[in-house]
Amino acid sequence: MTQRESMDYDVVIVGAGPAGLSAAIRLRQAAPDLSVVVLEKGSEVGAHVLSGAVLDPVGLDALLPDWRERDHPTMTPVTEDLFYVLGEGGRARVPNRLMPPMMSNHGNFIVSMGDLCRWLAREAEALGAEVFPGMACSQLVVEGDVLKGVVAGEMGRVADGTWEGAEGPSYEPGMELRGKYVLLAEGVRGSLSEQAIARWRLQGREPQKYGLGMKELWTLDPAQHREGLVMHSMGWPLGRNAGGGSFIYHMGNNQAYVGFVVHLNYRNPHVFPYMEFQRFKHHPLIQPMLEGGKRVAYGARAITEGGWQSLPTLAFPGGALLGCSAGMVNVPRIKGNHNAMLSGIAAADAAAEAIGAGRAGDALTAYETAVRTGAIGRDLRAARNVKPAWSRYGLVASLGVGGLDMWANRLFGRGIVPTLPHGKTDAEATEPAAKHKPIAYPRPDGRISFDRVTNVAFSGTNHEAAQPAHLKLRDPSVPIRVNLPLYDEPAQRYCPAGVYEVVREEAGPRFQINFQNCVHCKTCDIKDPSRNIVWTTPQGGDGPNYPNM
Repeated sequence: MTQRESMDYDVVIVGAGPAGLSAAIRLRQAAPDLSVVVLEKGSEVGAHVLSGAVLDPVGLDALLPDWRERDHPTMTPVTEDLFYVLGEGGRARVPNRLMPPMMSNHGNFIVSMGDLCRWLAREAEALGAEVFPGMACSQLVVEGDVLKGVVAGEMGRVADGTWEGAEGPSYEPGMELRGKYVLLAEGVRGSLSEQAIARWRLQGREPQKYGLGMKELWTLDPAQHREGLVMHSMGWPLGRNAGGGSFIYHMGNNQAYVGFVVHLNYRNPHVFPYMEFQRFKHHPLIQPMLEGGKRVAYGARAITEGGWQSLPTLAFPGGALLGCSAGMVNVPRIKGNHNAMLSGIAAADAAAEAIGAGRAGDALTAYETAVRTGAIGRDLRAARNVKPAWSRYGLVASLGVGGLDMWANRLFGRGIVPTLPHGKTDAEATEPAAKHKPIAYPRPDGRISFDRVTNVAFSGTNHEAAQPAHLKLRDPSVPIRVNLPLYDEPAQRYCPAGVYEVVREEAGPRFQINFQNCVHCKTCDIKDPSRNIVWTTPQGGDGPNYPNM
């Protein structure tokens, strides 16, 4: 058995995103004597943070009420808010007055969440919290039925054909970071969060649902730039193949975020989400905006979309799930950062109160109550039927049913449509390839649209090649034996980084995993129809290195 040193803290936080850093700041605000540590797997804080993002400042206002007077990162106030439904050659604008009030971006800010998290980390450290990047957390430390801590900083394993790999010559076992409470704020589909959900049976009433968000940072021709513009669209090019839509946010310095989301409950395994994104950029509304511009960064990340009915139990003995580890994104708003920050504040308040009362290792039920009955719960309940209506009835129905329900929540304080179920998981939604026609995608032109391998080079992704692949197969024979004949092995297409290939050889097809390309989006862990791929954490510091995404 591996022997590890240990360090004790009052609270251990896994993940230096908006939820984890908000928790650290609030803990030190509420109880300055508490020892708090934040562990981040990225090479630096913000390296793995990928979000739209238009920020609703409600979380930041609650955490740091004077943030506007502080030396905060650049934030661009929203000045225009446009919403379109696209056809192949045209578009129809949805008037703002028809949109439910919660969809308005008035008073919100276009931000780099990576830069904001770097700033929040400095604020946390100034208050006395310890923040350690490059510290991947690979295991839960459980005693009896209580979460006691995590193993962080394990490095130096080498590939030897086994699941975990062998301890190489430079192996470092890492440390056990133990706390009275452990807050899991890893983001979407966090590996330790998923283990906790399974071990303590925390699953929500409905299965969690996901989307794949892909994003490019562009420097635009000044003539095409409109600082403060927020533009969303639905419809083309996805049509009936999948749900989803786009976002384009114009920041300062002639820069804009260009992004595309594909809901992962699509049935046709021939759908190629990355190529749908590239095709979208050639729409007559979009291409002129990008002409003469330059793509400077790329990334991809899964998005939790289950909402209210998919929220798991948030508190369990010794631990809690925060932010997107639990799934707090409001799907029609394409916003979760505000709820992530509010969840960090609520978890910190509950933990500080418990420790002050001499408690440790119990379930923070006050946190659970605060989320479900407070601002987060109200935000998610109001939008709870948009995603399932879209999945069941299509785009038009979701705009009608979901929009009407959101208006009713606004006017009467309650919806008029019963809470709709989600049904199948995204993996189970995938149908055999024989039921669907292949989709012909145009070749990227290298100016507006780009191939995957080229774009991944703009994500700063790097992994130590000697380590075991962090993308594990429960059964190595399944991709070729099952997925290829039945589903035309959709991993070739749903991965936005070209990690998975079916290599044709004389001896027959072979499944190849190029784990060095992985941008940590977690789509494979979600969409594989055989549930055969397991995403695990590579050694600390590996993965993408997003500059200001």
